[in-house]
Amino acid sequence: MGDGPQKLPEDIEALQAALLATRAELASVRAQQSDDHALIAHLKLQIEKLNRDRYGPRSERTARLLDQLELTLEELEASATEDELAAEMAAAKTTKVASFTRKRPSRQPFPDHLPRERVLVPGPVACACCGGARLSKLGEDITETLEVIPKSWKVIQHVREKFSCRDCEKISQSPAPFHVIDRGWAGPSLLAMVLFEKFGQHQPLNRQAERYGKEGVPISLSTLADQVGGCTVALTPLFRRLEAHVLSAERLHGDDTTVPVLAKGKTDTGRIWVYVRDDKPFGGQAPPGAVFYYSRDRAGEHPQAHLAGYNGIFQADAYGGYGKL
Repeated sequence: MGDGPQKLPEDIEALQAALLATRAELASVRAQQSDDHALIAHLKLQIEKLNRDRYGPRSERTARLLDQLELTLEELEASATEDELAAEMAAAKTTKVASFTRKRPSRQPFPDHLPRERVLVPGPVACACCGGARLSKLGEDITETLEVIPKSWKVIQHVREKFSCRDCEKISQSPAPFHVIDRGWAGPSLLAMVLFEKFGQHQPLNRQAERYGKEGVPISLSTLADQVGGCTVALTPLFRRLEAHVLSAERLHGDDTTVPVLAKGKTDTGRIWVYVRDDKPFGGQAPPGAVFYYSRDRAGEHPQAHLAGYNGIFQADAYGGYGKL
């Protein structure tokens, strides 16, 4: 009958292709769910802001609620972008599953008062099709990247001139400039500043957005969170390399410290876990390194998960969570 279980292919390559397609479908579903959660959080935040505008600030609790909703939206937007990129990478490995792309609101153009810096990408000197040198300029494409220099903003315009070949009438143009994030609009210095202020200075994205607006560059909270999620994916290989280096040490030093976390109606105490390798005092030649992890509490399951694959000497305080290692 047609309702029975589908027979699996016996060929190994066919099984691998089916597995890749299944993983891509699961990644696409996960990305869709993350996008839905981010949209719900965004609508909740908009409703609360509309109620505040309509009825006025009712209490300090309302302000705290808005802060909490903005932080929730920030986390969900970043996670949604991570899941979207993961779905794209999974879909790229198979031809049977279409890539999932989030529907983002149209971005406002960069303010006109920002200075523009034209970076002219050299055009082709010969036709890419026939090799002819008789090229005539047809026009140019401009890709704008928002970049920041301390205490000043500017928009960099990457100009790519188009040329047509008078011999074969084919059009030639240099490739688009590289961006840290695919389809990105923010320059590397701007991304580095946003990440450092969020993770290094504990400055929430909603506070950053307010400050940028006062400097004449309005950037929405959702847009900033979207970039944070993209940077997380872009930096993951670097973190994994650093993590592997640190956890390959013969001896490891570990500790944790508190960090305030805004929660519903109060401030919770989160934890930053750090693991350091430094063999120089013991005559080692390997470079030192440190990795950091974050958790919402101090449960022993966190260090146990961090160090599940570590074999060596671990030096730490008498915290009971290390007992099962």
